[in-house]
Amino acid sequence: MNQTISVNEYTSLKQNALKQAFYKMNAKQQEAVLQTDGPVLILAGAGSGKTTVLVNRVANIIRFGRAAVSSDVPQWLTDDDLRFLKDFAAGTENDQNRLSEVIGVDVPKPWNILAITFTNKAAGELKERLTNMLGECANDIMAATFHSACVRILRREIEALGYGKSFTIYDTDDSLRVIKDAMKTLNVNDKNFPPKSVLSAIGRAKDEMLTPEQLEHNNSGDFRMGVIAKIYKSYQQTLKSSNAVDFDDIIVLTVRLFEEHPDVLEHYQNRYKYIMVDEYQDTNHAQYKLVSMLAGKHRNLCVVGDDDQSIYKFRGATIENILSFENQFSGAKVIRLEQNYRCTQRILDAANAVIANNTERKGKTLWTDNGEGEQVKLYRACDEQGEARFIVDTVLTNVEEGGTYKDHAVLYRMNAQSNMIERAFVKAGIPYKIIGGLRFFERKEIRDMIAYLSVINNPNDAVRLKRIINEPKRGIGDSTVASVDEIAQNLGISMFEVITNADSYAPIQKKAKPLQEFSQMILELAKIAQTEPLGDLLDALLEKTGYSIFLLTQGFEGQTRMENIEELKSTMIKFVEENEDGDLSQFLEEVALYTDMDRTDLDDDVVVMMTLHSAKGLEFPYVFISGFEEGIFPGRMSMSSPAEIEEERRLAYVGITRAKKQLYLTTAAQRLLFGQTTRNRLSRFAGEIPKDLVDVQDATVRVNHTPAVVDTVNPHTISTGGLSSVSAYKAPQTKIDIKPGDLVSHKVFGEGMVLSVTPMANDLLVEAAFDKGGTKKIMANFAKLKKISM
Repeated sequence: MNQTISVNEYTSLKQNALKQAFYKMNAKQQEAVLQTDGPVLILAGAGSGKTTVLVNRVANIIRFGRAAVSSDVPQWLTDDDLRFLKDFAAGTENDQNRLSEVIGVDVPKPWNILAITFTNKAAGELKERLTNMLGECANDIMAATFHSACVRILRREIEALGYGKSFTIYDTDDSLRVIKDAMKTLNVNDKNFPPKSVLSAIGRAKDEMLTPEQLEHNNSGDFRMGVIAKIYKSYQQTLKSSNAVDFDDIIVLTVRLFEEHPDVLEHYQNRYKYIMVDEYQDTNHAQYKLVSMLAGKHRNLCVVGDDDQSIYKFRGATIENILSFENQFSGAKVIRLEQNYRCTQRILDAANAVIANNTERKGKTLWTDNGEGEQVKLYRACDEQGEARFIVDTVLTNVEEGGTYKDHAVLYRMNAQSNMIERAFVKAGIPYKIIGGLRFFERKEIRDMIAYLSVINNPNDAVRLKRIINEPKRGIGDSTVASVDEIAQNLGISMFEVITNADSYAPIQKKAKPLQEFSQMILELAKIAQTEPLGDLLDALLEKTGYSIFLLTQGFEGQTRMENIEELKSTMIKFVEENEDGDLSQFLEEVALYTDMDRTDLDDDVVVMMTLHSAKGLEFPYVFISGFEEGIFPGRMSMSSPAEIEEERRLAYVGITRAKKQLYLTTAAQRLLFGQTTRNRLSRFAGEIPKDLVDVQDATVRVNHTPAVVDTVNPHTISTGGLSSVSAYKAPQTKIDIKPGDLVSHKVFGEGMVLSVTPMANDLLVEAAFDKGGTKKIMANFAKLKKISM
């Protein structure tokens, strides 16, 4: 035993060994990893490696516990231990397990850690990286979204709130059906109270943890909110009678559970001694309440976020949570991660310059070792067709020079902007994918299958039952369903129970046969669900319900829908493979908690198109932000509100920092949008970028000897020396003379043989088999095809 080492000497050795254990990280990242005790706010700038920090912080806690912050010197230390520490700090030893034995203090179990992310995809990535670093013990770490973490708690504890453990999770479409039924019962006109607006108001009330009674009391004298409060009350009653919850309830009910049952709260406080929350700037009040309660005992709460990337106010996110963290959690330590590993310095300088105009921020300046990089390219087209043409030409040039299609992303403020760019991609034969279109689980046939599976799992689910009781047609009309619903409400029992005993109720006796056949079918499928794999259950469902035969009668459309159902079956089989004990209830839970990005595959070699909101968390070598104009970005609706302009500016900051190598900002002198042609000034956000960072190309300038620059005095205009003029885009005239059998060349696809030619819109639609691109259909002039003389 060594009796001579001092506290300072041991602390220094230990700290040097820990820094060596995380030597790949920069100084600020190391600081964030090693600060284990108390509340910690990590302000992680875009591209600063926050996921790496989270992974390594968990690894540090699992391996070494409180070693980095403890001043204790173990009494059992030997000279051999000290030599090992010195060698490890010098990099000549790398045995992490022994280091844990020598310096570990209060090392927790893996299940003592809760890491909350905002998408299942992010949670999966976190878990995978932890497993690669720590081994099998990482499987016991709770890495989950807010909703999936709360669902796990509710599955165990929700009976204390009067719900059953097999509760169903309603999505927006299901919730709207309940809202509409409630409004019908209350005789509320849906023109004066649009159901979507009502549901949004209820969602905001839940974010603020307000009950229907509290909402009504807080808005006494407000007729509209009074009506919404009544709808809210009826809505909640229907959900509970159906043993169902909506997305907001998942958080709200967990908080309520903790408030009303302190023993349950204490159990989870003791379980989760270390809590980490990613994307903290996107949390709402209910989520803040949840994490503050869970962290209330041990106070080891670490939140990671970026106030400059708070862009989800419309979803209920409140930037105040991150701005006020130090006030809400006394003694909090703030660590800024400002080194960017993604972008070039010029792109970061542009982003820093734009976001510096916001007042509601903590402040940081991103920097990088990636080099200065190219200037930001600002292209001003005559109109939206010219803008699309520029994007097409630039993509083709970059691909010709060695890039790939998937290196490119086109971002826009509104989905409506994608139309003209899509058309241009089709004409040029450029493959593309739109993220944020109709989601897989929103397709009718998939919703029908999920509804059937939900009723099999939870017969009390009245909303899903109403959806599929006569789908496909089985002679159970709306009036019969309404009678069943009325009987159920009057007797205080479920609709399924009424259907099962339909011959006992006079109003529906004439329909007793189809009703009871439906009930018997669901009960038979429920038995199959308990004994057979999920894939076999889906096959049985399709057969017994007649759904597959129903689709076969619909020709090509029915075949496409059947293929989608086969894809659902693949998802079910994969779920079983990944979850050995996974059952129907757990599968439905996973489906209900899916997000847009969980199904996004960015591996295909296609140009990606999406809104700026959808792009958060992604990165691409080449990024186009289209429609960089006042009235579009920032949007017209935000013009009168400084707070809304700041949110739009944060969105611009997010868009700019998606670009790794080259950023293109595109704008049009005139634009046809929503059936109206408008002339919009250049976006103020472009004007906030220093002119030495911007290379301006102005297609509206007829004489080009005077360079175009951004006017920093009046930043919403482009100065072109007085020589600018706007001219309308003209479709190219048919010039190329080609016919089937001719050889043609394309700058990206190489040489090809023409298979067919169809005159179309002052151009030629050409189908050709190319050496590189395979068979393509493209517009000859638009794609700049060249005929090869034979």
